[in-house]
Amino acid sequence: MADKKHIDEISGVETTGHEWDGIRELNNPMPRWWVYTFYATIVWAIGYTIMYPAWPLLTDNTKGLLGYSSRAEVAAELTAAKSSQAVYLDRIATLPLEEIVADKELTQFAVAGGAAAFKVNCSPCHGSGAAGGAGYPNLNDDDWLWGGDLEAIHTTIAHGIRFDQDPDTRVSEMPAYADILDGDQIKQVAAYVVSLTGTPLNASMVEPGQQIFAENCASCHGEDAKGGRDFGAPNLADAIWLKVDGEAQIAAQIRQPRHGAMPGWAQRLGDTTVKQLTVYVHQLGGGE
Repeated sequence: MADKKHIDEISGVETTGHEWDGIRELNNPMPRWWVYTFYATIVWAIGYTIMYPAWPLLTDNTKGLLGYSSRAEVAAELTAAKSSQAVYLDRIATLPLEEIVADKELTQFAVAGGAAAFKVNCSPCHGSGAAGGAGYPNLNDDDWLWGGDLEAIHTTIAHGIRFDQDPDTRVSEMPAYADILDGDQIKQVAAYVVSLTGTPLNASMVEPGQQIFAENCASCHGEDAKGGRDFGAPNLADAIWLKVDGEAQIAAQIRQPRHGAMPGWAQRLGDTTVKQLTVYVHQLGGGE
């Protein structure tokens, strides 16, 4: 004989038979709106799988009656985007840099494209904000090794620094003065260099260091030690240091200099993108 269903005395509703700590669960039916909505979702799901790509097969998938493809839609959007950019890219490709920056709309496009290219290709060394780091120049200031005008920046980006794969790369090498000067002379030169922007450890070394500097270093760094862009020689009188900081490190750099390298990006990115990078770097704040 089947068990008699339990009816709740207060609500008069049948219970499910479940009980927790004396509390019984009422077997209330779901609201009709909820049931109809549930049925509608089932119908919608079946219709969707018929009309759109849905079911995976062994080597492919069902295509759906509408023949819709999200990949085809994305491809069409990319084609449209490239088509809208082509007008600007064609102008950048043919115009000289001075005419590009003279056109406000074209400059905005070039800066946007250059910023995107910079984040992908340049930020690993120069940082996402182009502030540089130890051994990597800050591109936001006005301290330039090879020049900060449009043409100079373009040449540096296009052909790189000490980039063996490009015959037009910028090349400069500071000799290892450990082979030319003795230890005391190197310390004297370091003391002189420090004296240009700070206080050396031994002031008595400054004067002989200045003489040694004039005889060995001024041909590249200049008599006033403010650098030489023809050689990529740094300005030593502005307290901006690329590879070293401090008298001991300066002496070490004089003794056995470290030479950085930068790839030439024209071969990889093409001249149009290099022009956009040039405009972007130039407008960061230090462009001349």
